[in-house]
Amino acid sequence: MPHLPETRPIIVCADDFGIAPGVSDAIVELIAAGRLTATSCMTGLPDWRRRAPMLQQVVLRHPADVGLHLTLTDHAPVSRASGLARQEGRLPTLGHLLPRALAGAVRRDAIADELRAQLDAFEDIWGAPPAYVDGHQHVHVLPVVREVLVEELRHRYAPNTVWVRDCVEPSARCLRRRVALPKALFISRLALGLRRLLRDYAVPANDGFAGLHDFSGRRPFGALMQRFLDTSGPRPLLHVHPGRVDATLRACDSLTAPREVELAYLASAQFPRDLAAAGLHPGRFADFPAPPATRMALPAGT
Repeated sequence: MPHLPETRPIIVCADDFGIAPGVSDAIVELIAAGRLTATSCMTGLPDWRRRAPMLQQVVLRHPADVGLHLTLTDHAPVSRASGLARQEGRLPTLGHLLPRALAGAVRRDAIADELRAQLDAFEDIWGAPPAYVDGHQHVHVLPVVREVLVEELRHRYAPNTVWVRDCVEPSARCLRRRVALPKALFISRLALGLRRLLRDYAVPANDGFAGLHDFSGRRPFGALMQRFLDTSGPRPLLHVHPGRVDATLRACDSLTAPREVELAYLASAQFPRDLAAAGLHPGRFADFPAPPATRMALPAGT
């Protein structure tokens, strides 16, 4: 997608690659069309292995950042997830995980085992580390999870090579946007602990996060996007959920029809016009300078 020199980059990231063929195929099409610059992959789901080679071929021709969408809810774990998964072999619902994490009652070793298994599953297929890590249902910002994540990234990868999604937005920006306001304020406040860790240990991250909404369809998605773009931060990331509904998606996820609405908008001529009107163009993590640390970073392994 062409852009004017005076525009600035925004990462346009599609979550949930690998959840179902209709979602994965739609994401690949949008990357090829220059509408997406990143996608977050659910490496514990079967479609990851089936569709990852296709994604690799597309990003060779249309470069994009490919990351891990850390999944700790609803789906089958990759590891044994002892003490985390339910008896029927499924990860807990967010409603079950959230209060336990806030109380510090989730097992650190179980989180670490599952994170490592999902990173291994990514590297096994991709042949390289993820460009970044974020979380399905934003689980990477939760207490215990965030500490395990930062520690594992520091031990596993060279400094400044793997980014992490920062979900913090200033309250004033959320209030101006007035989209899913309680949800946005809650996630932003919860994410402050992760932001402190990222800055303390010089883990690179975006600064500006948008795309949260209630998927109700009460407002046209294009109007929501204009608000997201007009109130973006200095190093912004916009997360979206495009896809086509298929039987696999219906069987494993409650978010269905709104994905097709997002796909239609992102593929339309209106999306690049809205980006240009907001002074933005699709960019990648490498287009942002690494943020300064608030404290001297400790060497990995300390």
